Amino acid sequence: MNFSETHCLATFLFLLSFSSCLSLNTITPNQPLKDGDLLISTPDIFALGFFSPANSRNRYVGIWYHKVPEQTIVWVANRDSPLNDTSGVLATDSHGGLIIYSNKSRSSLLWSANVSVPAANNCMAKLLDVGNLVLFRNNSAQTLLWQGFDHPTNTMLPFMKLGLNRVTGLNRFLTSWKSADDPGTGNNSYRIDPTGYPQLFLNQGPAPRWRVGSWTGRGWSGVPQMTPNFIFNVSFVNNQYELSISYGILNMSILSMMALDESGGVHRSTWHEQSGQWYKYWSAPTETCDFYKLCGVNGICDPTNTERFECTCLPGFEPKSPQDWFLRDGSGGCVRKQALARTCGNGEGFVKLARVKVPDTSKARVNMSMSLESCEQECLKNCTCAAYASANVNLGGIGCLTWHGDLVDARTYPNSGQDFYLRVDSVTLAQYSKSNSSSISKIGKLGIVLGSVAILFLLALVIYWWPKRKMKGKYLHSQSPSNYFDDISGKNDLDENTNSELPFFDLHTIAAATDNFSIDNKLGEGGFGSVYKGMFEGGKQIAVKRLSKHSGQGSEEFKNEILLIAKLQHRNLVRILGCCVHAQEKMLIYEYLPNKSLDFFIFDEVKKTLLDWKKRFDIICGVARGMLYLHQDSRLRIIHRDLKTGNVLLDADLNPKISDFGMAKIFGGDEIEANTNRVVGTYGYMSPEYAMHGRFSIKSDVYSFGVLMLEIITGKKNTSFYHENPESNLIEHVWDLWKEGRALEIIDSSIDESFGGEALRCITIGLLCVQDNAVDRPTMSEVVFMLGNETTLANPKQPAFVFKRGYTSSNGDPSTSEGIVSVNDVTCTIIEAR
Repeated sequence: MNFSETHCLATFLFLLSFSSCLSLNTITPNQPLKDGDLLISTPDIFALGFFSPANSRNRYVGIWYHKVPEQTIVWVANRDSPLNDTSGVLATDSHGGLIIYSNKSRSSLLWSANVSVPAANNCMAKLLDVGNLVLFRNNSAQTLLWQGFDHPTNTMLPFMKLGLNRVTGLNRFLTSWKSADDPGTGNNSYRIDPTGYPQLFLNQGPAPRWRVGSWTGRGWSGVPQMTPNFIFNVSFVNNQYELSISYGILNMSILSMMALDESGGVHRSTWHEQSGQWYKYWSAPTETCDFYKLCGVNGICDPTNTERFECTCLPGFEPKSPQDWFLRDGSGGCVRKQALARTCGNGEGFVKLARVKVPDTSKARVNMSMSLESCEQECLKNCTCAAYASANVNLGGIGCLTWHGDLVDARTYPNSGQDFYLRVDSVTLAQYSKSNSSSISKIGKLGIVLGSVAILFLLALVIYWWPKRKMKGKYLHSQSPSNYFDDISGKNDLDENTNSELPFFDLHTIAAATDNFSIDNKLGEGGFGSVYKGMFEGGKQIAVKRLSKHSGQGSEEFKNEILLIAKLQHRNLVRILGCCVHAQEKMLIYEYLPNKSLDFFIFDEVKKTLLDWKKRFDIICGVARGMLYLHQDSRLRIIHRDLKTGNVLLDADLNPKISDFGMAKIFGGDEIEANTNRVVGTYGYMSPEYAMHGRFSIKSDVYSFGVLMLEIITGKKNTSFYHENPESNLIEHVWDLWKEGRALEIIDSSIDESFGGEALRCITIGLLCVQDNAVDRPTMSEVVFMLGNETTLANPKQPAFVFKRGYTSSNGDPSTSEGIVSVNDVTCTIIEAR
């Protein structure tokens, strides 16, 4: 039997062994997981259970992709302590921890999560949809006790962290399997080294095999392919609490992983459904120049020198052993032609080497508060400083890296890398200046001449440009945001009396506050762009909404929010603190609300229990008061046009605050309705007259409020389908039950039954808000009155269903069908998802 046949048979037996297994949702003290059982994540992506590698009879507890036919193990618990039969059990022990033992003898402990907690019988293990096995105390907060992501094996999954927790000392890193048949701890590791300026290394035993490099702000210096793409959102954190790297995946339907193999290679793969196999789209190390210290100290590797030797000496250096270099062995490295001590203060300068992977930073010094120019001056003053570079290449260069001593493991790239400034003696500097082979930074006459030319050029530019920038008695540096955007857009939605004096923030300040827009600080994402948590010096927390450079609608939304929300003051509206405009970067800075948005709670089976009926009613009333303020009580009549659970934020006390005014429109005092050719908003919340004909008014906001109200009461999304009538949406389903006198059945089961009468009254108000005809809907002032008074309510007519799901699947299964059809058979040409 050949290898292919053996592999196919092993895969078949692997799948067959679980064809009749018990599928579990959790592991509890009363429900352990035995060999043959499976713990399945929700949704059905990962599975945990006992398995045997190919060509092995040993049994291990592992996690794999459940629906991928090729056995793909991503995590192993007892990797160094296998069982030799099928008697294994994974359970919680009497101390609340996770253990693996043989049911032949519980005393034969094979593996433990090493957790000991009081109330051990209240612990539960669960497999999350990202492939993370977690152990938590089953209390109201579901306190996390232990997680598999803190103990990775050979695979890094999306949202897993590698790196060091500086507070607890926990260090997360990958280690290879011993072989394809043995998941035991192998000889290769992939870890972050915190010494000096931190770097990522691939080690073989204790020795580095490939230096992945230091973090440049865009990626690892040794991975030029690591650029923002449609799959990943990468985050690097380096502060007093944590040093880590993680990869968030933007499309959860894509199965992707990075694995360290037994031979010492790293591969990133995605699952290709059509071909039924893993597609490796990136591997390392692959080039000769990837291997650590190939050219010794003070050498640099150039992979384009294929006809000659890849190794050369850095400028100002020569081979330590010319004979070895002639024989294409550069491991001996290079030495300086003149010692630094003798060149210091004697006309030396810096040669700029472009497209470089900077040398090993294990002994480098870093100062993140310095600019590149200050870094040059600092290096020049210190005679031991051999080179400098920006620590972060973003925003024109942030931070100062300096090297003192030998330079190791530098290389060049054809089309990537960063600028690296090497200190050389005056002779070498002159040679490079004459040959014009690189840009030279030098203190002296050249700098004075260039500076003079630059000053003359800038002076001429200012003479021409300055008068043109004067506008309304203000210059650019003192403009208000409204004046600024009037100038660049050529339009003005507000009169001169409503111009906002919103504070501007410097980009460096915002970048520092958000840890350079770390993925760990990312709160969410919408059509506008991403929102990040931040903290100013002094401890004030903020939320930063960053306009996506690829968002076609973002500039208008950005201007809209500045012009509108800065003038609105209400306890149930989110408060804006300022904005930031720098080149293509546009950001809004808000007060930080720690409990995220309402949909984060209301549609989560666990978190929704934190919202009892009183809190839900308070949220409904708070949103209603906020909308009343927009429609009637503010100086401007504002139509929000995108009210939904995702745009209702919650503060520390779960008080609601309406956010996201990018779609909002201003009405004059005598205006009640307007038309638009650009219908924007969110499916399920748009009124029929707006979705179908582009007509919007305060009544279209009332419709959105009614949908939101029904979602809060039922805990269900407006796009949910129902088994009794799979083509119905939430509004239709509530209406059907209300007509039959069964509306209490749709109320969220976590709500105390004693509040059923009040909840039923709110359902009726919600149905009145979603009436098909706008004139039949109440105003927000009437809604607030109905919520606060025991008045007799009108009977609602049949509400507008607007859109219904169109199920055209041949098998009749609504869960596998897609599409939206209008009940009126009218096409809405522009609906922008947000």
